[in-house]
Amino acid sequence: MDIIKSIEHEQLKNKVPMLKVGDTVKVHVRVKEGNRERIQVFEGIIIKKQGGGVNETFTVRRISYGVGVEKTFLLHSPAVEKVEVVRVGRARRAKLYYLRDRVGKAAKTKEQVGARIETNMITVKEEVLEVPETPAEVVAEAEVAPVAEEVKAESAPEEAPAVEETVDTVKEEPAEDVKND
Repeated sequence: MDIIKSIEHEQLKNKVPMLKVGDTVKVHVRVKEGNRERIQVFEGIIIKKQGGGVNETFTVRRISYGVGVEKTFLLHSPAVEKVEVVRVGRARRAKLYYLRDRVGKAAKTKEQVGARIETNMITVKEEVLEVPETPAEVVAEAEVAPVAEEVKAESAPEEAPAVEETVDTVKEEPAEDVKND
């Protein structure tokens, strides 16, 4: 993998929400004021999505006190705590810039009929499972198992052949029954 791609891959979030243009969302953003940090919620309609990978952004628009406010968020930013889908909207365009000229109810998108509000998450990168660090540990575990079997065989040498004879007898009887039929 390329060095730049590997660094970008480390910065990606493991799971991101499935967002579409026209959805009404609540974006929980970390805001730092001085030495304090709090979470602020910004609710609005997604009017555009663009980019990909680490640079993937989405723009949310809402009307606050009669003034249209748009904020663009990086999807994989550590400042974006979580994104909740409130309403699934129906949009026939990739960019909903025409909402800028509208006011009131006209500035909303129609709700998609029968859509369930689910928090579908897309797995961007998978977590790597832990692998034994050294092959010496694996070899040591393999050597322990045969030694234990040898100790059992030495302690009861008479029992092992008796089990084998029983197995042979069982194998022979079904074979004879099959021949007689």
